[in-house]
Amino acid sequence: MPEQMSKKVRSSGWRRHGRRTVVSAVAVAAAGAVAAGALAPSATASSAAPDPVQQGLNALVSPDSVPGALASVTDRDGRTRTYTAGVGDIATGAKVPRDGQVRIGSNTKAFMATVVLQLVGEQKIRLDAKVDAYLPGVLRGDGIDGRKITIRHLLQHRSGLPSYVDYLDEDIHPYEPRELLARALKHKAHFKPGDKGKWEYNNTNYLVLGLIVEKLTHRSIAQEIDRRIVKRIGLRHTYFPAHGDATIKERHPRGYYQSAAGAPLVDATEWDPSWAWAAGQMVSTNTDLNRFYTALLGGRLLEEPELEQMRKTVDATYPFPKGAGYGLGLVKTPLACGGVYWGHGGSMTGYETRGGVVLKHGKPVRAVNVAVTTQPGKTVKDDMDKIVNKALCR
Repeated sequence: MPEQMSKKVRSSGWRRHGRRTVVSAVAVAAAGAVAAGALAPSATASSAAPDPVQQGLNALVSPDSVPGALASVTDRDGRTRTYTAGVGDIATGAKVPRDGQVRIGSNTKAFMATVVLQLVGEQKIRLDAKVDAYLPGVLRGDGIDGRKITIRHLLQHRSGLPSYVDYLDEDIHPYEPRELLARALKHKAHFKPGDKGKWEYNNTNYLVLGLIVEKLTHRSIAQEIDRRIVKRIGLRHTYFPAHGDATIKERHPRGYYQSAAGAPLVDATEWDPSWAWAAGQMVSTNTDLNRFYTALLGGRLLEEPELEQMRKTVDATYPFPKGAGYGLGLVKTPLACGGVYWGHGGSMTGYETRGGVVLKHGKPVRAVNVAVTTQPGKTVKDDMDKIVNKALCR
């Protein structure tokens, strides 16, 4: 970790947490309607007519705030066009690698939720069973009782559990999941589980889900995600980093941290991600995220009863856009042109991603995912959302 970075920089999905500098955001991945032949397979955008995605990326990048940006748009036939803008390394001026790997942050929650719902389909987990059925006696504290919190509450951020992200150390180092949970359990619950109208986006929920999956399967969540999702649908550039591994395996743009507008950009590419674990540790590419959300919404990873449960939403307040709904690890977001798109999105030290999947007659028809190489302020986040909308509304 660079010496000049004395404070930890974290993300729980969008939230900026109190006393510490916890940079956050949610990103999303997408698919939507497009006329056949509109996209060139795996081609960098280079047409004479202005392309709204390329124009949007060009407008995002700035030497003193967002060094690089990249995007992928996939049509219903799986044809993908990739885009880049800015630089991938401010020290060398190297280009942004086309469809390079990035840390995908809270998109990890959608992967985790998919694994949990697969176990529901296999009758190894019940959505309305209490946490104590799987982790007896583990969730206990001030207003915290695993005999009252259900699996559904965890998946939908309605448990009221305190967020461990608020209580991490100032330095960045490897964490064990049980250590993270212990930090949360020292504090009072934020509300009673399932309270009507109560909702709070919180990494602790997915930490507990990760512990449940590992106990039931006798395998790590990295192994379960790999065998149940990554290998099943051919995500060639997606993985869950090993504990203590702060590197990114394949071609990638460098990721940067900026403490405030106008402050120096600090290279944060190889900061340890284990603090996020089941809530945000994964690495992927824009194109792989398009493939994942398309496969998920297209019924290739879940049977219809489980997918239907996943898409039952409750109102999601800050940090999601107005009108958004949160299902079981899946977010429904309104489109500017009408309708909605489905995804999740993520933010992690050095990177932010947004996007989603558009459905027509219940089937995915277009996908987009956009990434930038820092955790930007609200203006850039809003501009990323505009690119997503332009790509999905075309």
